[in-house]
Amino acid sequence: MNQPKTSLPFHYAWVIVLCGGLTIFSCLGLARFAFGMLLPAMKAGLALGYDQMGYVSTGNFAGYLVSVALAPLLLRLARPRVLIAGSLLLIALCMVGISQAESFLPLLVFYTLVGMGGGFANIPSVLLISHWFRRERRGRAAGLMIMGNGAAIIFAGFLIPNLNASLGMQGWRTGWLILAAITLGAAVCTAMLVRNEPADLGLEPLGARQSLEPAAVADHSPPGSGRSLLLLGVLYLIFGATYMVYGTFIVTAMVSEFGLAEARAGLFWSWVGFFSLFSGVGFGALSDRLGRKTGLMLVFVIQSLAYLLAGSSLGEGALVASVILYGISTFAIPTIMAAAVGDLLGLSRAAAGFSLITVFFAVGQTLGPASAGVLAETSGTFTTAFLLSGGLTGMAVLLASFLSMRDGER
Repeated sequence: MNQPKTSLPFHYAWVIVLCGGLTIFSCLGLARFAFGMLLPAMKAGLALGYDQMGYVSTGNFAGYLVSVALAPLLLRLARPRVLIAGSLLLIALCMVGISQAESFLPLLVFYTLVGMGGGFANIPSVLLISHWFRRERRGRAAGLMIMGNGAAIIFAGFLIPNLNASLGMQGWRTGWLILAAITLGAAVCTAMLVRNEPADLGLEPLGARQSLEPAAVADHSPPGSGRSLLLLGVLYLIFGATYMVYGTFIVTAMVSEFGLAEARAGLFWSWVGFFSLFSGVGFGALSDRLGRKTGLMLVFVIQSLAYLLAGSSLGEGALVASVILYGISTFAIPTIMAAAVGDLLGLSRAAAGFSLITVFFAVGQTLGPASAGVLAETSGTFTTAFLLSGGLTGMAVLLASFLSMRDGER
């Protein structure tokens, strides 16, 4: 039984979740998903082409890919609290730099560093969950933490259009300064409140002690597990490429191609945040019931519809449906992937397996926006990129049907 030794009326693990949610709100939600809201004004203010916008977004994901590779090394040199707080400080400083950028090159450099800071902040935040929660509580804790993404999307959807409406073409600069101030606040909260281990406060992890069966932790390799892991990696790559093509460019497309006012486009983007609050928890639970393969196929079907509707010429109603479908599915794939790797490889090898497929995911994020930007610059429209994304996720439905999990069904 836990013996809390703080004056709080609840376990300190929930403070860790709160700090983790604030970290994700800042390092991913604001730094990544607010970018799409700021892009139209930045494009006009800095005279950027669609291809340059795609390169800037890709720079962010390239930075994130580097951080995924280096985070294990840095965690040997610095504890999670120091790494998270330092990374958030880096992101805040780079956001200030972006607010003062006058051309493409400094924007690319600063936003690439933001991507690196995002990975260095996010990875140790997720790691803290395994330190502070026992097995039966970790899923709930992680789901609550990930809600920071959705909250940031909602926040940006209302903040950025109002700033641009009141400050005009330079509103995006003030927007980045506000995001920097929030991220700096998150860095201070993390430095003050996060503790690396429950033992630092004389506590035990939250949750009941359980003895695991030897088979649950055994190092095992079911027949075909290597093939299935590779297939999961390919599916994760497709998800990484397509969901960030949409996330980066849909607001720009709403304004430039659908003719929506920026405030209305921001409202639609905030709907993405609202519906995404439920995507990870909801589809994770659904995959528990229906199986990982069926869960992945269902999510990719929904995403295919979202992208095809965005690339159609069916009007605002199709756009609304696209936004809702994207929102309810956007954070479902990472949740199911984590569970699928655990099912496939067991506890002893799950961390290594998930790290491997995360590299596929990061590569997809790096390639997708740049390719979409080049296509848009060439064709003058994002329709081709959205339709191609729908085709790729449609192919992912077929690929997922070939998955063979360890129980032969799930």
